[in-house]
Amino acid sequence: MTEQRHSALAIHPIAVEEGEGELLRRRQMVRRTRWLVLVVLVLLALGAARTVFVRMANARALEAGTSERARQYVQTALPRTPITGQTLSLPGTLQGFVQSPISARASGYLKRWTRDIGSRVEKGDLLAEIETPEIDQQLSQAVAARAQAASGLELARSTADRWEALRKKDVVSQQDLDERRSAVAQATSNVAAADANVQRLKQTEGFKRVVAPFAGVITRRNVDTGDLIDAGAGGGAGRALFMLAQTDPLRVYINVPQAYAQLVKTGQPVVVTQAELRGQTFKGQVARTSGAIDTTTRMMQVEVSLPNKDGALLPGAYVQVSLPLAASRTLTVPSNALLFRAEGTRIAVVDAQGRINLRPVTLGRNYGENVEVVDGLEGADRMVLNPSDSLAEGDVVAVAPETPPAAANAGPGAPAAPAAPAAPAAAKKEPA
Repeated sequence: MTEQRHSALAIHPIAVEEGEGELLRRRQMVRRTRWLVLVVLVLLALGAARTVFVRMANARALEAGTSERARQYVQTALPRTPITGQTLSLPGTLQGFVQSPISARASGYLKRWTRDIGSRVEKGDLLAEIETPEIDQQLSQAVAARAQAASGLELARSTADRWEALRKKDVVSQQDLDERRSAVAQATSNVAAADANVQRLKQTEGFKRVVAPFAGVITRRNVDTGDLIDAGAGGGAGRALFMLAQTDPLRVYINVPQAYAQLVKTGQPVVVTQAELRGQTFKGQVARTSGAIDTTTRMMQVEVSLPNKDGALLPGAYVQVSLPLAASRTLTVPSNALLFRAEGTRIAVVDAQGRINLRPVTLGRNYGENVEVVDGLEGADRMVLNPSDSLAEGDVVAVAPETPPAAANAGPGAPAAPAAPAAPAAAKKEPA
């Protein structure tokens, strides 16, 4: 480039040596600038690629998390057939095996009593004596009437004998003899009636002594010395002189609900407990059942015989009777598997494809935590525990991993299966 050209471009002329060095430096700066721009562009491209990749990964994770959260996880269990029966606990009241009010058969005044409450008596022991002046007078009158009838019989017999002799001599007619014979028969009947009346009054007078009809304990005394005893009103327990109970053995009457009546058998062992006697149990057995259901209460009366040799149990005490029942072969399910809908009771069953089938079921006995299913369920059906109210027919669910139960084939009182595990964690948050 000429000097004139440099002057026209307002560029100072450069020497040859200086010009080559300056040009070399400029080329190096350009090269470095290009490399710097290239590095920046590469870094920007890498950053953009990273951002796109992260956003795509977060989008996939968010989609997967949303899909996971949209799925219904359920905990399932199989119906069970209990191998042990239920123990039915029912309230009852102890009664003496023989428990009877002791009343008087003779009217009068109580002369004295010999046994008080709590006294143990044997059969035939004297309990009280009654003064019966009216019966004594009636007996004396009856004895006199009997003597009078006997005297009339003797006169009739002697008269008949004389008339028999006169008839042989044909002094009297046959009609007169028959009348005398009839008088003898009538007098004989009068003597027999008088004897029966005397015997009756003697037996009634024997009831002045009130004795124990069986061995037991006096549980109540309702009279005291001098009380007026009315034999005509003594049939009720409220007018009884004493209350006598046999305390060994005792008996307990319990009412078994209709649902369990078929499982109670004669001779079945029972366990009786009393709240005041802690730690003590008393073994008895079912003596008999009524064999019928009361139409009013829908229960069956059962009598339990309970030995009480040491006298630890008292008649009239409130007790609990534990009645072990035989195991039923009916399927049982946890109570938290039931769905109570407007159309009836349902159980949600999961099939092999994970679809929900709402089965109508018929329930039997309720054990509290478990319930019997009489109809509508098979032993291999996998049912949903704690089903949600939104669960519908045909829903697709995911079965959560099962936790091994603590005890397999537990009885009706076994606890329900564990709850379902927590839902999967949410997807990672997209960076700002």
